[in-house]
Amino acid sequence: MSEPDKHDPDPVPPLDTIDDSQRIPPPRRPAPPRPPRPIKAADDIPPGAIAAFGIVALVALLLALKWGIPKGIDWYHRQDWAWFTQWAATVADPVHAYLSAHTVGLPLTATSAFVIWQGVGIVSLALSWLTGAVGARLTWTAHGACSVFMVWEAAPAAGRPVAAALTVLAWTICSFFALRGLSLRPLIHLHNHNHPAR
Repeated sequence: MSEPDKHDPDPVPPLDTIDDSQRIPPPRRPAPPRPPRPIKAADDIPPGAIAAFGIVALVALLLALKWGIPKGIDWYHRQDWAWFTQWAATVADPVHAYLSAHTVGLPLTATSAFVIWQGVGIVSLALSWLTGAVGARLTWTAHGACSVFMVWEAAPAAGRPVAAALTVLAWTICSFFALRGLSLRPLIHLHNHNHPAR
């Protein structure tokens, strides 16, 4: 046998097998998140649960028709709703008096100004609630501020603070609807410049 040539590369060492208990599996890639799948009543909710919910809803409806509605009507008839009309008059009467005193000499009558005041309030409340438009909300805010000012100026001196406070309360209660979803938190937009725009 001849000696191996010194210029030949080193011979390949024999392969050693690794015991199965010492093998390290390759790292697993996390699966991409699945988009949420809408619940389909026919597929995801058992038929027994649907039937039970229907029976409970039917019983609740029958109880409301037989017992709840008559009780509610009876309660409504026994209440004294004068407080509501008095509250409305506490706000509306000073506004009307203010407009009567400050429309003298104008082509606009006090009654027309009062109707405009009511119409602007109702329309801006409805538009603010239904659309959330900035202009409607600004109009609603200005209407409330003007109303409080007019009530403060025209209400009797002794009842002026109470009348103004009731006006503010009425405006804030209606603002639950007009200013719904409005947030005072700053809106921050983050732009990622590493990814190309799609």
